[in-house]
Amino acid sequence: MAERGNRPRGRAPRRGAAPWRIADPLTMAGRTLACTVSVAVLGASGFTWYEYRSLDDGMIKSTALADAKRNAPPHLDKSVNLLLIGLDSRKDMDGNDLPKQFVEGELHAGSSEIGGYNTNALIVLHIPANGGKVTALSVPRDDYVQTVGADGRMHKIKEAYGIAKEAAEAKLNGKGLSKSELERQSREAGRSATIQTVQSFLDVPIDHFAEVNLIGFYDIAKAVEPIQVCLNHPVDDPIIARTATHEGGGTGLKLPAGISSLDAAQALSFVRQRHHLTNGDLDRTHRQQAFISSVEYRLKQQGILNDFGQLQKLFGVVKKDVVIDNEWNVLDFAQQAPNLTGGNVEFNTLPITGFKTISGQEVNTVNPDLIKKIVRQLFDRDQALAAPSTEPGSAPGETAAPTPSPSPSAAPKSVVDVNAAAGAGAAATESKALVALGYQAGRIGDARPRTRATTVAYGSGAKADAQAVAARYGVTAVPSSAVAAGHVLVTLAATRTPSPTPAAPSARASAPADGSADPAAGLPMQGPAVKAGGIPCVD
Repeated sequence: MAERGNRPRGRAPRRGAAPWRIADPLTMAGRTLACTVSVAVLGASGFTWYEYRSLDDGMIKSTALADAKRNAPPHLDKSVNLLLIGLDSRKDMDGNDLPKQFVEGELHAGSSEIGGYNTNALIVLHIPANGGKVTALSVPRDDYVQTVGADGRMHKIKEAYGIAKEAAEAKLNGKGLSKSELERQSREAGRSATIQTVQSFLDVPIDHFAEVNLIGFYDIAKAVEPIQVCLNHPVDDPIIARTATHEGGGTGLKLPAGISSLDAAQALSFVRQRHHLTNGDLDRTHRQQAFISSVEYRLKQQGILNDFGQLQKLFGVVKKDVVIDNEWNVLDFAQQAPNLTGGNVEFNTLPITGFKTISGQEVNTVNPDLIKKIVRQLFDRDQALAAPSTEPGSAPGETAAPTPSPSPSAAPKSVVDVNAAAGAGAAATESKALVALGYQAGRIGDARPRTRATTVAYGSGAKADAQAVAARYGVTAVPSSAVAAGHVLVTLAATRTPSPTPAAPSARASAPADGSADPAAGLPMQGPAVKAGGIPCVD
C-alpha cells in the first residue's frame, strides 16, 4: 500500500493559498524525469545524508513493485530499468474531483469523468551497468497488448491500470475503508498491473518506478519557466467546445516554427496537443520527449541541479504528486546513474505495425516479438535484431494484424518502392529498414534533388500499410492512381535522414566498448530519436 512519508494519512496534501493546478499526463513523465535527474546529481555533488533525507521526506511510497518482481524476467546484469508512469486522472490522491474551473475552464481538459485512470505516458529508462548512454523508450498508449495483473485480456496498454483499479475497488467495497484508503489501495492494484503488463510486453524486469498524476505540473513549470521548445512546423490548435454531437478538443496553442519560449500555461498546451498533428498521439509522444529534454537542459543551464537550496524548492513541488516504489534508495541510485544529466539520454518510440478498430476502439497494432527483440538489442540482452517470422496469436474477435515477415498462412504486406532525393543509396538503406518491418522490397531510385517534403502514396489495396509507413515520417498517406495495386511509394525529402538497417552480429560486436555508439542505430523505431542535452525540434 502506498505510504506518504511523514504526511498525515487520509487527507490531500495542503497547497497553501495557491489554487489547484493540473497538467496533462504526457508532461508528467517530464516532471518525473526532472526529479530523477535531480536526485542523480546528489551523488556527484556530495550532498550529505541529512540533505538527502530532507528531500526524501514526504515522498509517497508504494509497494506495488512486489508482485511485479515475483513475475519479472531475469536480470542479466547490474543495469537498472526505471518505469515512468504518467496517469491521466482528474482526481487527487484521495479520489476527489479536481476543481471544475481548472479542469474545464482554464485547461480545457474536460470533466472529471474523462480520462479515467489511463496511463497516457509510459517511458522505460534503461541505465546501463557500465555507465554508458541512458536509453529511454516510450510505449505508445494505444498499443493493443495482453494485460497482466488486470483481467488478462487484450486491451490498450494504457487501460491496464484502470481495469485493475476498478476490480480492486469491487473487492474492497464493503470492508469499511474510508474513501481515501479505498483510493490508495485500489491505485496500488493499478500500478502493479501496469508494471506487470509493461514487463511482459517488453520482456525486461522493472527495478523501480515513479508515477505522476495530473496535479502540480503548472507549479513545476512555473518554477522553471520560461521553457524553450522547438517546432519543425508552425502549429495552430484552436479550442473546439464540447457539444452533444462533438467531443470537443484543442488546446489553444499557436506557435511559429523554430524555438519559442513558453510560460507554464503554454508548456501545458505544448504537451497536451494531439489534434491538428499528422500522427496525433504518436506526435504528442515526441512532444513529451522533447519537453523532458528541454526541462532538463533548462535546469542544468540555471545551475539548479547543483544548488541544494534550489533543488530543495523544486522537490518541494514535485514530491507532492510523485509516487515512487518503496525499494528505491535515491541516494544509491544517484551514485549509479550520473549519466542522466549532460545529454546522455536518448528517447525513442517503440514501433507499431498499423491501426485497427477492435470492438469499436481505434488501437495501435503491434508485433510483440519484434518489440522484445528491439528492447533486447538496446538493453544488451541479445546480440542482434532478427525480424520474427510469425505474428503472435490474436485475441478473440480481433482481425489478424499485419506481420513483420509474412508466414505461409498470412497475406504478405505491401510492396514498398522508395525514391530518395539523397540518391539511390539512401533509398536502398531506407528500403532495408522497411523490409525489417515486414514490407516487401520494391524498386529504389532517385527523387528530384530539391524534394523538400517526404510523401507516401499508395495504390489500391495498400491503404492500411501506407498509413503505417507514413507514420514513420510524420506525414499522411494519400491514394494515387499512378501507384500500382498493392504498392506503396515513399519519396524521401533531401533533409530526411534515412533509417539505418538492422545491425548484423558483426556490426554489433564491433561497437565501441564505452557505449558511445548510438544504441538504437539500425532499429525500426516509430519516428526519429529525440536526444537530450539541448532543445530538440519536433512536430
